Amino acid sequence: MRSPRPVALIAAISVFTSLWVAGASDRSSASQTPSPNSVEALRKQADQASAELAKATKTWENRSKQLKSSEEKLKKTLADLGVADEQLDQIREPLARLAASTYKDPAALGIPALIGGKDPDQDLAAASDLTMLSNDQKTLIDKANQLRKQHEQLAATAQDLQSRNAIEQARLQQEVSGLKSRAAALTAQLTAALKKLDPNTRLRLTCDKSLVSEARKFPNGLIPARYLCKLPQPGRSLRADAALAFYNLNAAYKRRFGVQMCLTDSYRPLAEQQRIYADRPGMAAVPGHSNHGYGTAVDLCGGVQSQGSAQFNWLRANSRKYEWFHPSWAYSSPFEPWHWEYTKENTQPGSD
Repeated sequence: MRSPRPVALIAAISVFTSLWVAGASDRSSASQTPSPNSVEALRKQADQASAELAKATKTWENRSKQLKSSEEKLKKTLADLGVADEQLDQIREPLARLAASTYKDPAALGIPALIGGKDPDQDLAAASDLTMLSNDQKTLIDKANQLRKQHEQLAATAQDLQSRNAIEQARLQQEVSGLKSRAAALTAQLTAALKKLDPNTRLRLTCDKSLVSEARKFPNGLIPARYLCKLPQPGRSLRADAALAFYNLNAAYKRRFGVQMCLTDSYRPLAEQQRIYADRPGMAAVPGHSNHGYGTAVDLCGGVQSQGSAQFNWLRANSRKYEWFHPSWAYSSPFEPWHWEYTKENTQPGSD
């Protein structure tokens, strides 16, 4: 089975690249980001390109295995042909003696039909062990005919395999080389495009929402880093669904205040929960019960930590548009204006 034409694959990826670069260049300022729908469209293009690359790679791997099998068949055929040549050498001498002994009556056994050509080696084919030859002259003639046909078949098979393998190897190498060069160019284009994107958009393209179901399988505070998505703020992460919502909230906040949101905490490992609980008994959730341990809560700074500030008031008025909210318990028990949570999770009082 032949692999898909590399041109079609690269064309699909190029569409993704052009859309991505266009999305970056069309923004009028660094604070503007694409809409969630346009980012999702870009992500689908990236997934499609990835699927095409995986499919092409699988096809090439299968073709390489087939080519290797064909090469093994050729090797065996050439070995059989070598054995046939050796057996032919063994049978040539007794056959020549038989021809000489019947020279006076060549029609009796039909020897000239086998060795009467200009090149006797071409008239004889694969051979048999000399010990198998019978004293009977008819048996020797029949064996010679059989070897001739076998030799012709082996030689034709070997020639066909050599030709087809050489063509397939050249085609495979050409397609792989073409993909490598195009992939290198595409990587350079994507790298340049990524540098032009704002952090929210760049991170969104690497945050896979399908990670949510895997993250839920782990206990509170014991979610491996590979099942979390990074936030624009260095060292901070959340579960994928909460992170995707936070990217939108962070972008809106930046459009309003000109800076990204300030975080003092996000996902909180169990060990960190235990340390905080020991330092602030009664002021932090029991380890293993914090919403931070599920990757669905953040602690904010930059003015948000002060109730009544412009930043706090803006978040209280707008956060639910982006699937975030300030829980009622955080107004009094304990008072934590900095604590905000992802709305699609049930929260418990005092679950900081």
